Amino acid sequence: MIGTLGSVLVGSLLALSPAAARDLTVVSWGGNYQDAQREIYFKPFAEKSGKPVLDESWDGGYGVLAAKLQAGTPNWDVVQVETEELELGCADGIYETVDWEKLGGKDKFIDSAVNDCGVGAIVWSTGLSYDADKLTTAPTSWADFFDTTKFPGKRGLRKGPKYSLEFALIADGVAPAEVYEVLATPEGVDRAFAKLDTIKGDITWWESGAQPIQLLASGEVVMTSAYNGRLTGINKSEGKNFQIVWPGSIYAVDSWVVLKGSPNKDAAFDFVAFASAPENQSKLPEFIAYGLPNKEAGASLKPEVAATLPTAPANLDVAIPLDGDFWVDNIEAMTTRFNAWVAQ
Repeated sequence: MIGTLGSVLVGSLLALSPAAARDLTVVSWGGNYQDAQREIYFKPFAEKSGKPVLDESWDGGYGVLAAKLQAGTPNWDVVQVETEELELGCADGIYETVDWEKLGGKDKFIDSAVNDCGVGAIVWSTGLSYDADKLTTAPTSWADFFDTTKFPGKRGLRKGPKYSLEFALIADGVAPAEVYEVLATPEGVDRAFAKLDTIKGDITWWESGAQPIQLLASGEVVMTSAYNGRLTGINKSEGKNFQIVWPGSIYAVDSWVVLKGSPNKDAAFDFVAFASAPENQSKLPEFIAYGLPNKEAGASLKPEVAATLPTAPANLDVAIPLDGDFWVDNIEAMTTRFNAWVAQ
């Protein structure tokens, strides 16, 4: 897949022509996370550079980025991407190469934040979440999530095989550390879908990071998978009591990439450097509880703040890392099967 798509994209990139001047456009995940980024990154960088910064949001998906490059000069410059989007795009050559010396060197960042094509922006977790003001008995595991007798009502999951299959296996008794080993077998995939079958009629699917928060707030679901930072963000801004169950959660690193052929390449990398500087990145947990890839930024946090992040040892020790290599290799086939399953 990568080779075929890569050849098409390379041909498209060779045909790129200089674009008309336009403002730097940065793309992230929307919701209260992007609200925070606007305050600590977008607006201050615009003031420092003396030029406007436009920001847009997206819901992810490598095909979206590939289509922009195939269409010609992209109208996005900097995009925050997930692990498999980073790996696929780097293999296909649709991102500009990072000059790590301009960022202070690779050793300034945690290992998983360093890539030839991307710079780690956050460490985040997806976990089981619930409204502690509405549930008198708190769920403590993915087994509870799948227990519709003990916890009746709708539950939310991100629409797609990634996370849904891992959580289903954990709920079915697979040790978190062995999830990807099991999922790498046909029997393991069948087992995951069989477990999802048990609650299929009770699932409300969500696609953007803001949606599970809305589902919890409205009471449409009794519990849902959600991004940890969104939960703390809404707790701070609206006084909610949304909690996350750390055991069995999955953590990952999102990265900033600059799309190949960007007419604002230099400004784009200047922005990435600005957003990666410890004095700027360390402000993020004030708004939303994501871990910080810049080592100095992480070390500067107050202990009580650091304890709420996915990178806190107590939270990290009971979670598992997203296996990006697994999903790069399997996302297409798994998505095809997942979509067929949902449609049944």
